Amino acid sequence: MNIIGRLTRDAQISTLLSDKQVVNFSVAVNDSYRNKQGERVEHTEYFNCAYWISTNVAKVLTKGTLVELNGRVSARAWIGGDGEAHAALNFHTSKIKLYGGGKRSVAGGNRNDSAVPANNGTDDLPF
Repeated sequence: MNIIGRLTRDAQISTLLSDKQVVNFSVAVNDSYRNKQGERVEHTEYFNCAYWISTNVAKVLTKGTLVELNGRVSARAWIGGDGEAHAALNFHTSKIKLYGGGKRSVAGGNRNDSAVPANNGTDDLPF
């Protein structure tokens, strides 16, 4: 499945007890349609995403970045401590394509430290 959306927060790297690392981020996917009355209805769906292949990509996954993701969706439902029902959509990401639009600088580094190899200085694109 493919989804296209914008990151709602900067990606974070988590380390599990087994020392395996995962990149976690969330994406908002916008959709719109016209109802029977001809009015435009807009809807946003949020996905909690996990990327297990490489943590280097976390440097360029910043809030506002437009991404295309390939992977699989799962849903999770639970009863919170407040007794209310909650649900979330999870997206297990296997491929990420960046379209840009996020923050221009990354704390602790620069955009040239991106997950995609540089073009040996042939252009000034950050990825």
